[in-house]
Amino acid sequence: MKTTKAKRSQHLSKSVSPASALSAGKRQRRGKKAAAVLDNLEQINLHAAGIDVGAAENFVCVPSLSVKAGQPNVRSFGVFSQEQDDLVEWLKDCGVTSVAMEATGIYWMSLYDKLEAAGLEVLLVDPHSVRHVPGRKSDVLDCQWLQQLHTYGLLRGAFRPEAAVRRLRALSRHRADLVAEGGSHLQQAQKALVQMNVQLPLVVSDINGETGLRIIDAILEGERNAQVLVKLRDPRIKKSTVAEMEAALSGHYSEELLFVLRQNIEAWRFYQKQMEGCDQQIEAALKAMESANKAAVPPVPPKPVPPAPAGSPGAKPKRQRPLHGNNAPKVDFSEQIRRICGVDLMQVCGLNLLSVLMLIAEIGVDMSQWRNAKAFSSWLGLCPGTKISGGKTLSRRSRHVVNRASVILRLAALAAGQTDTWIGRFYRRKRAHLGAPKALTATAHKLACVIYHMLKYQEEFVPLDVLVYEFKAQERRMRHLRKQAEELGCELIEKQQAA
Repeated sequence: MKTTKAKRSQHLSKSVSPASALSAGKRQRRGKKAAAVLDNLEQINLHAAGIDVGAAENFVCVPSLSVKAGQPNVRSFGVFSQEQDDLVEWLKDCGVTSVAMEATGIYWMSLYDKLEAAGLEVLLVDPHSVRHVPGRKSDVLDCQWLQQLHTYGLLRGAFRPEAAVRRLRALSRHRADLVAEGGSHLQQAQKALVQMNVQLPLVVSDINGETGLRIIDAILEGERNAQVLVKLRDPRIKKSTVAEMEAALSGHYSEELLFVLRQNIEAWRFYQKQMEGCDQQIEAALKAMESANKAAVPPVPPKPVPPAPAGSPGAKPKRQRPLHGNNAPKVDFSEQIRRICGVDLMQVCGLNLLSVLMLIAEIGVDMSQWRNAKAFSSWLGLCPGTKISGGKTLSRRSRHVVNRASVILRLAALAAGQTDTWIGRFYRRKRAHLGAPKALTATAHKLACVIYHMLKYQEEFVPLDVLVYEFKAQERRMRHLRKQAEELGCELIEKQQAA
């Protein structure tokens, strides 16, 4: 048996080795071809450097002519503050003016700030755009490849907002983490109640509401009588009757589950207190941000809108609903956000105070970072993809991106789809035609274009009348039908309505 296995492994090694050698030869030839192509290109950034960022070590490559004869142009530095300072000083001594580095986790952030403070141009590169290179995978080769690509101007920098927006981004993301952590403890508290057969979630909308918390506090204080607990309910509750709530609160209590319930409720309240402190820091960060300058960009004249059909009630202004719930901010940021944006983004269908706050923290208010609304939507991953080969469209699937702003806009599109507005009707029309996932993407793309236009040209949101929208949609459909009839050699004749 051992002899057979040895022969089989020997046979496999012999059969695999020529193929592996051939593939290695192919990789080497491809690498030589890529190098030959780069040698024929024009060098744009003559004083460029490449940095491969790691958790414990950073490899830096500078041009060969920037160092003295006999010295290597690739050096390794640690990640401590003094070592990062030495890295920056070495780059300045070598005459480097522009640096390219990959966005590796969170390890690049502190080094990015030091390079930017030193007056160097920093290009943050998406790893997906430089990873598929044949015949390379080591930290030294990574930094050399980045330096070479940046020298020929083949890299595009990622979006990086200004420092004030980055501070707001850190706080808003931390607040979202606090909400998630508090929600996790609330789920554990609900699980403990169900294990004791106290079906409080079935008779109240939220166990963290006023009624739910009063009943839970009474249970933790030692009350077990369901008739006494029912008296703590709010008389406005419509989800259940008094008899149903009394039956739901008749459970069997155990000491270990009561202990779990107590600790999870205390942890949830702790995170609520932490959110209040975070809201105060967010308010301070908003006050430190500059106001929008409406005179910076000339307004674009609005497109003419066809008159609404007879009987149109006209567009009604959207009434902003106040935020409610335990996760709502205790501080009103609306005035500060209007001052920073210059327009009221909360008037857009599907957006509220929190969503606008998180959106501004992700994208900022300077729309000059993108050349137009299409580029902005493409950065968000809300545009159809273009994968064409041989004149044939292979796929139109949207590009997969990890973008928090895109998630916010998709949630806003879902909320807008429940309203009787032109955006809501657009979502429902797309959902009937393409399905819910694609309808969400299309509606989020529509919202992204609206937000881009509002922030760039400082124009307020004017809701379109739903009858005007239906009239324009019907016109587009009629043009499409006439075009189809013309292609088939037919003529489309409208039916005359009886007088």
